[in-house]
Parts: sequence; C-alpha cells; structure tokens
Amino acid sequence: MPVAIITGASKGLGEALARGLAERGWDLVLDARDPVPLAEAAGLVSAHGTRVTALPGDVTDAAHRAELVAAAWRLGGVDLVVHNASALGAEPLVPLEELPLDGMRRALEVNLVAALGLVQEALPLLRSAAAGAVLVVSSDAAAEAYPTWGGYGASKAALDQLAAVLAVEEPGLRVWSVDPGDMATDLYAAAVPDDDDPRPEPATVVPAFLRLLDERPASGRYGAPALLEERR
Repeated sequence: MPVAIITGASKGLGEALARGLAERGWDLVLDARDPVPLAEAAGLVSAHGTRVTALPGDVTDAAHRAELVAAAWRLGGVDLVVHNASALGAEPLVPLEELPLDGMRRALEVNLVAALGLVQEALPLLRSAAAGAVLVVSSDAAAEAYPTWGGYGASKAALDQLAAVLAVEEPGLRVWSVDPGDMATDLYAAAVPDDDDPRPEPATVVPAFLRLLDERPASGRYGAPALLEERR
C-alpha cells in the first residue's frame, strides 16, 4: 500500500485528506500538535482498515519531523508528503503595522521552514518511491493582496516558490502547490472571527487533491475549485 505523511491532520483539510486517502487504501502517518483530537481523527481514519500512525508534536521540531519519516519508513516508505500545517502569525489577523514579528517568524517557521525540513528528511524515500509526490497547501492570499493577510500570505507565497524550485531540482517527483479555496475551518475562524458567512466543508475539496494523485499532472500550482470544475 502507498504511504503518506500528512501534517496538521487532526481536523479540517488535513483530517479530510486523511479520510480520503484511507478510503483508497493508503497507509498514513498523521501529525498535529494536540494529541487528543489527533488520536480521535486517527481512530476515525483507521476505521477504513488501513494502518495509521498518529504522532503528536510540533512540525517545526526537527526531531519530530525525523520521527514522522521514520514511522512512514516502518510502514513501507514515503509515497506522498502533504504539508498542511499552517500558522497565521496573529489571531485574529491584523494589518502589517501591527503584526508581531514573533508571529511573522512563527508563520514562516510553520508554513515554510518546516515544509522544507520535512521534505529534506523524506527525500531519499520519496526518490525511491514508484510515484513520489509532495503536496503543499497554499492559499489565495499567496497571490492576492488582501488587507490583514500580509504575513500569512507572504509565507504561503514563499512556500509556492519553494515548491516550484523543488520541482525543477527533483524532476523525478511531482510537486504540487494547491490553493484549496474558501473553506469552513478553525484556521479561518481564528483569522477572521467576525466573518460568519457560510463556506464549504473541507471534505468538498478533497476530490481535487485526489485528482492530482490519479492523473499526476505536471508539477505546479493548482486551484482546487478549478480542478473540481474541470472534472464536471
């Protein structure tokens, strides 16, 4: 069975992706900071009959990243790395003039540096996989200038560039950066707590991510809404 590492997998898009892959028979290594919701998510995911290893920890910790890759190796290797863990920099979001520099550093550490660290740790196994792939979760804020989203958006824009360069340097892998679009997640609620407009549940965009795995298009940046629309 193929093996995936998914960060930020205790809820939201990470948990939805884990369920989508488990339904297809993938074995999984799941990460999140809070052990209780992570264990609950792992229990639900493992009900599909696949092997699931849940490792609570901070993805900015090099030792934790090594544990994730070692756990995947014990399951058979690494076919896919999904970097979904994200930090906003401030909760709720604030204009750049008010953004704490420590918050900006945290956003860069979680959204960018940890992604690179995990890929570096997993590269030997990804290269030896039959169809190795890296998938990083981006944002519309990486490409558009939205007030108060500057710190988060800058970290995601840097993540997009990192993924693009990785794709050139590792032509044997697929490297996709995916903007999932608006979703009803705890991250968005923390970012803009006064915005109660209805948004799609994360599970609704999972077919877009699965389409990438099925069709293996060229490495690059994709939007989940466009992938879903093309499939109709």
